[in-house]
Amino acid sequence: MKKNDILLISGFLVTALLLYGIYHFFFAQNGATVVVTVDGNEYASLSLSSDTTLEIQGIDGINILVIENGTARISYADCPDQLCALHKPISKNGESIICLPNRVVVEIKKAPSSKGLDAIAN
Repeated sequence: MKKNDILLISGFLVTALLLYGIYHFFFAQNGATVVVTVDGNEYASLSLSSDTTLEIQGIDGINILVIENGTARISYADCPDQLCALHKPISKNGESIICLPNRVVVEIKKAPSSKGLDAIAN
């Protein structure tokens, strides 16, 4: 690889990081609901605005979900890799924390729209 190739690739990477940062900080919306599923079935749906702690019985063990200050995080997991417990707290619409050994998914979803229907199809 030549010097110009490295500069071109670096330019693309810097541009991509800038666009991601702009989207994440200016356009990503905070979620309103934390939806917990275990093995594909809904386990709980909690408000992101109220501080609470929930013990989740997964397939192979227990996870503890903590909702505080408008964020959700897994504070404890008895799975061997601990990736879900090390994950940063989530608060934006579409973000998720997944514990594969226990088959637990914690996902942030936006509040349902109260505007009603946009159109009715025949």
